[in-house]
Amino acid sequence: MEKKISIITPVFNGEEYIESTIQSVISQTYNDIEYIIVDGGSTDKTKEIIEKYRSKVSKIIYQNDNTMYEAIETGFKLATGEYYYWINSDDFLIDDNSVKRL
Repeated sequence: MEKKISIITPVFNGEEYIESTIQSVISQTYNDIEYIIVDGGSTDKTKEIIEKYRSKVSKIIYQNDNTMYEAIETGFKLATGEYYYWINSDDFLIDDNSVKRL
């Protein structure tokens, strides 16, 4: 039986890479992923990009925060998985089996 993995992405003004990050997470073959994105008050097109994937993301939080670490902490507090992982908004999982290999 798979154990739920919560993946958190903190983002602030990440329009250049956030779509690749999201796609790399939602394309995973591992079935029990809770994906949480925490946007720290982006003023670019980040929110529009995130909203395109709303139906595939477990939770989206829009809040003003002071640091990436505050956003990660917010995500971890809301997470319900047995394991937690974070991926920054300018990173991506290398292939569709990355989480399965974890």
